[in-house]
Formats: sequence, C-alpha cells, structure tokens
Amino acid sequence: QGPVPTADLATVSAPAGDEVTQASVYRPGREAAAHGEGPVRLGSGPHLFLDDYLIESSTGVTRRVNRPERDPGIPNPIVTGREDRSFQPYLTVLRDPTTGRFRLWYGVWDDSKGTATSHIGYLESEDGVHWIRPFRLLADPAPIQFGDSVIDDGPACADPAQRYKLGWWSNGGLKIASSADGLGWTPLAPFPVLRHNHDITNLFRDTLRDRYVATVSVYTTGATWSGTRRVTMQSTSADLLHWEKPWYILTPVEGIDEGETQFYCMNGHLIRGTVWIGLVKVLRDDLRASDTPEGAFGIGYTTLAWTRDGRSWLRDREVFFGPNPKPGAWDHAHAWIDEQVPVGDEVYLYYGGYQWGHKHERFRQRQIGLV
Repeated sequence: QGPVPTADLATVSAPAGDEVTQASVYRPGREAAAHGEGPVRLGSGPHLFLDDYLIESSTGVTRRVNRPERDPGIPNPIVTGREDRSFQPYLTVLRDPTTGRFRLWYGVWDDSKGTATSHIGYLESEDGVHWIRPFRLLADPAPIQFGDSVIDDGPACADPAQRYKLGWWSNGGLKIASSADGLGWTPLAPFPVLRHNHDITNLFRDTLRDRYVATVSVYTTGATWSGTRRVTMQSTSADLLHWEKPWYILTPVEGIDEGETQFYCMNGHLIRGTVWIGLVKVLRDDLRASDTPEGAFGIGYTTLAWTRDGRSWLRDREVFFGPNPKPGAWDHAHAWIDEQVPVGDEVYLYYGGYQWGHKHERFRQRQIGLV
C-alpha cells in the first residue's frame, strides 16, 4: 500500500485515564474452582500446566516453576556491547522457514552515545548460538529512539513487499514500517499510530485470532499502587495502522507485590495450543545488585504471564529467570527475556543482561544472552 496519508488515521493515545484493567495475579488453587460444573472443552494442544486450569484438584500437589539454567557451553553474551554495539534489552529472533537460519534484530547505540537515537543491528546464525560477524547496520526507516520488534507474516503474505513488519518507539509512540526481506524498511505512516507515554513497544501476530497485537509501556499512577510507575497495556489492530483503545494487562498490587515493583513491558510472546504466553520484565529500582559501584541501582528479572482469551492476563509472581548471582557476571543485575524460539524439543530464550544496574554503563554493559 505504501505510506498512509495523515488524514486517514486517528491516532489512539494512552493512558487517557479511563482505560479498563484486564490484569490479574496468579494464585494457586483459585482457577480450578472458577470453572464451575462440567468438563473443560479443549482444542488442539499442546496443553501446558502453567496454572490450575486443567487440574481438578491440587490437594497434595506442589507447583514448581522450572527455571532455565545457564549453560557454560553457550558463549554468553552472544551479542556484545563493545563489538556489536548492543545497548537495549529489546530484540527479535526469527527463524527463516525456508533456510532454517536464525535472524536477529537488536538495538545499536548511535555514534553520539545519546539516549534519544538508536539504530538496528542485524545478525544471522546457522544454530541460533554462534552468530556470523560483523553485524550489519540497517538503514533507519525513520528516526528510532528505542525498539526493533519484527514480525514475519510468512511467504504466503498477501503483499510480498510488506511481508515483514517493524515496530519501534519514537516521537511519542509506536511507529510502523514494512519490508520485503526484513532488511530495507519503508514507513507505513509518518507519525506514531499508537501514542503512549513510555518508550517501550512490542509487536506480535496473534494467529489464533488473526490480528496484530501491541504490548506497550506507560508511566502512570493507578488505584492499586503508590506513586508513578511503569505498567503495561495491550491494544489490537487488523492492519497495524488503526488500533483499539488500549487496556491494562500488567499492574502492581500493593500488599501482593513487594517494594516498588514495576513492569518494563512484556514480550517473548509464544502461542502454545490455545494459551498465549508472555515474558514479563520486572524492574525493582529500589534494589541494588551486590558488589556494584556507587551510583548503580536497579535489578531486573523475568516472570511468566499467560492468557486464554487474548485480553485478560494472569501473571505469576515467581521468578522464572533472574540475574546471575555471581558478582562481576555480565548479567549480574538484570536478566530480561525478550524472545522465545522453539527449536526441536527445546525453547531458545534470548535475554538482555546488565552487569551493574538499570541506567549504568548502557553503552558497554547492556548485552544479549541465550538460555
């Protein structure tokens, strides 16, 4: 289609102050009781025991989160701050359906080393572990502040020239571009198509409901938490240009969440059977990793969230993947998973790691790893 004229779009902005909340906290034993009488009707699988939904009774049963384990055989970090110029915990890894090659898009710091401008780095790999150097610096479709969320609509896409879609944050919201090959990008609109007041955006193709989804970050106050915090909203679109009014899907709850819990958005989306799983970036800026220098602050870890209807989300409070406890490790302060890629009987989880803290040494210490 090419760029859409400004007059054809009415941009939605969030938060407006009257959005609904579809955010819940998982509490063991409560979901099974909510089914009422009668059987649970299942579609095609696989069916995962993330919660109590498929369990008649949990008496005598203990739920345990099986956490990914770091493998010393993987040369982490697989994308570095120095050589590859990585400086964000946001990335996309897709596997080409024809060649089987892994393709990775990630944020690259600008030569000015400022925080208002970044670019997109690109790498390929035969195994998803070892990446072919040097990285390729892609041409910006338009100014980019943060983000490189890529969707592949596949070889059967109705318009091959727009097979790949790119979302990023700039100028106050989500901006969109398209591409035939995932390398050269053309903006679909000259301004943000979904405005929100914090700089993290993610795109996902909900194949169960044939729609596009954006999970976006906002910085706001709320009824269940004190102060102004980062929380996550969701919106949907049929064409990536016209978006539904967003609603809350990840919000802290005082009395349940400790300290100043914030949600630095959610990505790593993956559909398994009829369940859609997301990976939540939890931020605790009120904490500090051990053996870090003065001025460093913040720890970040990853938790699970899931939805069965595509609108209302349950999040788990248990840590799914946390920072490396070893002082001096490249991911000692933060471990934020941003991508899930099924590979045979395993799932490759790509994550952003920080050594010392949230805003510290962002041009050297924000790197990408794999578990």
